Amino acid sequence: MTEKTDHPFFDRRTHGFVRVATATPHVRTADVAGNVEGILAELRKAHRAGADLVLFPELSLSSYAIDDLHLQSALLDAVERGVADLVAASKELSPVAVVGAPLRRNGRVYNCALAIAGGRLLGVVPKSFLPNYREFYEKRWFAHGRGCIGLAIEVNGESVPFGTDLLFEAPALPGFCFAMEICEDVWAPDPPSTRAALAGATIVLNLSASNITIGKSDERHLLCRAQSSRAVCAYAYSAAGHGESTTDLAWDGQGMVYELGDLLVESTRFDLEPELCLADVDTRRILGDRMRMQTFGDAAEAAGRPEDTFRRVRFEPSAAPGPDDRLLRPIRRFPFVPNRAHKLDEDCYEAFNIQVDALLRRFRATGGKHMVIGISGGLDSTHTLLVAAKVCDRLGLPRTTIRGYTMPGFGTSEGTKSNAWKLMKAMGIAAEEIDIKPAAQRMLEDIGHPFADGEPVYDTTFENVQAGLRTDYLFRLASQHSGFVLGTGDLSELALGWCTYGVGDQMSHYAVNAGVPKTLIQYLIRWAIRTDQFDPETDAVLEAIVATEISPELVPVGEDGEIQSTESAIGPYELNDFFLHHTIRWGHAPSHVAFLAWHAWRDAGQGLWPAEFPEAAKNEYDLATIAHWLERFLQRFFAFSQFKRSALPNGPKVSPGGALSPRGDWRAPSDATAGPWVEELRRALPPPA
Repeated sequence: MTEKTDHPFFDRRTHGFVRVATATPHVRTADVAGNVEGILAELRKAHRAGADLVLFPELSLSSYAIDDLHLQSALLDAVERGVADLVAASKELSPVAVVGAPLRRNGRVYNCALAIAGGRLLGVVPKSFLPNYREFYEKRWFAHGRGCIGLAIEVNGESVPFGTDLLFEAPALPGFCFAMEICEDVWAPDPPSTRAALAGATIVLNLSASNITIGKSDERHLLCRAQSSRAVCAYAYSAAGHGESTTDLAWDGQGMVYELGDLLVESTRFDLEPELCLADVDTRRILGDRMRMQTFGDAAEAAGRPEDTFRRVRFEPSAAPGPDDRLLRPIRRFPFVPNRAHKLDEDCYEAFNIQVDALLRRFRATGGKHMVIGISGGLDSTHTLLVAAKVCDRLGLPRTTIRGYTMPGFGTSEGTKSNAWKLMKAMGIAAEEIDIKPAAQRMLEDIGHPFADGEPVYDTTFENVQAGLRTDYLFRLASQHSGFVLGTGDLSELALGWCTYGVGDQMSHYAVNAGVPKTLIQYLIRWAIRTDQFDPETDAVLEAIVATEISPELVPVGEDGEIQSTESAIGPYELNDFFLHHTIRWGHAPSHVAFLAWHAWRDAGQGLWPAEFPEAAKNEYDLATIAHWLERFLQRFFAFSQFKRSALPNGPKVSPGGALSPRGDWRAPSDATAGPWVEELRRALPPPA
């Protein structure tokens, strides 16, 4: 879908995204002039790609593997001239360039990271930890930077900030604040970047010349991922590549960018040509997580408030890149669904067994004889039954321990009723049917509802009478059979308030699905089929259930044959789950959520889908559609449905994305307004075409 993108809403910088690049330039041993040209070539590419920040490898100006040449005055003089050339060239280039160079200060040589932008050398950070073991001999040439605080260094006659206490920030772009460390620093038990992050850096850059050996790439990934997660930041890493001396070592040119433990982008290793690796870092996501994670703030206090002692070097960012129809980062269309193809079975197994183990523990604690479930033939009750069946199997109990009841009402279709019976028979549970229509008719008559007099009035009362009767029956049946009622409602329905409060599907003895959104339930049922968790007869029924349109089936089929559609009333669950994740997990402003959703959903042919996702189910949505359903979500989530969540029965949290239990992830007043969220969204969106 194509849309005009000349409004500020479409500019990634409006939403706090910083485009970070790792560069592996052409390099030639000790050829400073040639290395300057190699750096500038990649810097120009990054400029054309709209990069804000470009990271080059360690000692990229001189090259790394030159041993005692680091102590040669001619080479060090050439490096300073190279710095001057880069500073001069940066006047015409938009990104901040971070390059490595050996620099002299007070009779010592330091292995340094230099930040250059807008015709200025902004500052210099020395390497803190110098490896001097196995193949490394850096202490032979360099002085360490530990303790270099509050200092300056003179480069080409200009005095600039020097030390390990430097942050670089663009005040015009809140959140764009970076720090630098060098190679071995991240291998240290206490990396310098930890204090830099505690001082306020959202992005940490590591200039590296780590040589490659078998398995070392995995080690780098481990360290970068861990540091981005532990320090609650983005962590970019760029290692030296082809062109470095191979006298004794080899190089692979590995580049990568992590954000809060998530890999955003990775370079091709052992590439003979220069490579630029680009990713858009979400600084608002980082800052939002720091706000929610009191441990981060406590750590900053325990470290003596580094923000009070770090120096901030401010710079003007380049001109806004203008509208860009690409966002260079992976965006999960289904943030609650496992997305690691190589660990798909493991992740689904884990999600499913969190529910199984939680229910098993609760069932044993009750001392009851039966689990009672209302089986509708829909997704939620089906998944609850699968979980309950696994509990029976693990405890060595007959599946007749489960008492399943299908309770057709005025809107129940033959298809779902048939599926309910087929499923119960295939699972081997104790199965019965209770027709609730006579009881519902009597109740509607007793309260004087127009439907009782033959009028086609299908209002909320009409629906709630049926939903309430089903729950009432289940509780009485549980009492009769020494059992307890398993809730079937899911996280998505709780978020939207799409459930009947009290004597209705909001209530149960244990809400086994309360931490599982609709999109994950769909995927887990598909996983159960694919991995033969049950027998072929059960799999066939599960296939039919997953293919059925989601409906509460409380309203009779219309004259046109159309059944009541949940998603036509409240919006596609795939969008609502997207909105929910980014709202409760990250606290994003609605405009930020809309921006991410637009990039994730506007083109079904772009981006990644979950493994084995059905081709026919791959949808796309334009911004107007996204904004419409997002506003509806905000109204329902913030202003309407909290009272139902405040009285939520017990149930396990399943996804790191969050749950809505008032005893867990989410606490909110039941009488709030959605005004601030709706207004923020409306202000930020472009006007309708």
